[in-house]
Amino acid sequence: MCASAIVLAGCLSDVGGNAGAGDMVAMQSTSGTTTPPKLTHSEKINAQSDIIQGLIARRSVLPDGSPYSQVATAVLAANSRSAESELRAAQLRSRAASKNWLPQIGPNISLTSLGSVVANLVVEQVLFDNGRKKGEREFAVADVEVAAVALAADTNNRVRTGLDLYIAAVEARERLVLASKSEKDISHFEWVMQQRVQGGVSDSSDLHVLRQKLLEIRASKSAAAETATTAIAELNAMAIGDMSDVKGIARIPVSAALAQPLSVTQAEAEKIRAVAAAKVDRARQLPGLSASGTVGEGSDFGLRINTDSLLGLGTGDRLKAIEATNEAAGRRVAQANEDANRKLRKFEGQIASKERQAAEAAGLTAQAKKNLDLFQAQYDAGQRQVMDVVGVYETFARQQENEVSLKYEAIRLRVAMAELLGVLADGSAI
Repeated sequence: MCASAIVLAGCLSDVGGNAGAGDMVAMQSTSGTTTPPKLTHSEKINAQSDIIQGLIARRSVLPDGSPYSQVATAVLAANSRSAESELRAAQLRSRAASKNWLPQIGPNISLTSLGSVVANLVVEQVLFDNGRKKGEREFAVADVEVAAVALAADTNNRVRTGLDLYIAAVEARERLVLASKSEKDISHFEWVMQQRVQGGVSDSSDLHVLRQKLLEIRASKSAAAETATTAIAELNAMAIGDMSDVKGIARIPVSAALAQPLSVTQAEAEKIRAVAAAKVDRARQLPGLSASGTVGEGSDFGLRINTDSLLGLGTGDRLKAIEATNEAAGRRVAQANEDANRKLRKFEGQIASKERQAAEAAGLTAQAKKNLDLFQAQYDAGQRQVMDVVGVYETFARQQENEVSLKYEAIRLRVAMAELLGVLADGSAI
């Protein structure tokens, strides 16, 4: 404090010697308008951290106003954000560590041999610690970055869960529509066959086959309705508002070049934290210098050399092991990058394959519809039997179901890829 006062006094004397009274008034009048607002410790970390800035810059790939965007908004509005508590705790630890260079003060109470209590105030200031305090500050900042990545990953995972439920509901609804139409058509064929059996034109075995097919269609219809109801109920449980009225799908424009995968970002943040922890461990192996003193009865002051661990023959090996931590952390980042790239290539291949198969299925469905129309015309002309038309109709129904399955599989893959990249929600909103 004395040294600071002396330096401050010298600075003020320079100002008084080099500036006149008018200049001083001008300086004082403009200081209030030119001084930028003081940033908090958390805001400084956010501004200086490349990792956090990268997370904030991410933008959601969900189209604005689309059903997916509505689901994501409702799901995030009801998010308990437990990972946010971890981030807040990490920020508080970082703010506490940012002041670790200041002197430490604590009481020292002892009982003398005469039975009297002696209370002193101990003051200690670290002068040289081989970079331990700096490493602790870097570790605390890196801990904030790791928590920030965890929050982004948790948020994207929650959005994906909500979208998966919504997609399951939409797919089940579409299957329900197909099953209802098939039930109506097969019921007509069943009625026609029943009339033919009653008239003695056809055998009753064909009627039993049609009734069995009708029961299977009704079972599929009930399963689809139950799946849609269950998915919407589960979605409503994790969202604010009723999602029953949300309908439709949209294309998710996701590609591997949009952003760095969150797993790689997390590995980089953990690498920075591991390197900082290695600095602290290395400093603990070496002696440091601190100034300490007691204020009170028997006040004294002196310098002290201390270390957390004694030096020995294994100290060199311990230092080498700590240095190897940096290399191991770098290798983990490389491995995470390789794994993420492999998953991205897999997603790209699967998405392209499913979308191609869905397009082919759509073409096959159209061809099956043409065959069905041809057989129906031939049946109306008396050239085909009922069971012939039913067989072609079953082929048409299967192609429709296959087309629906492939379409929604491709959508799920796009959602999974967007989660891997961490672009299911705006980073600034997180």
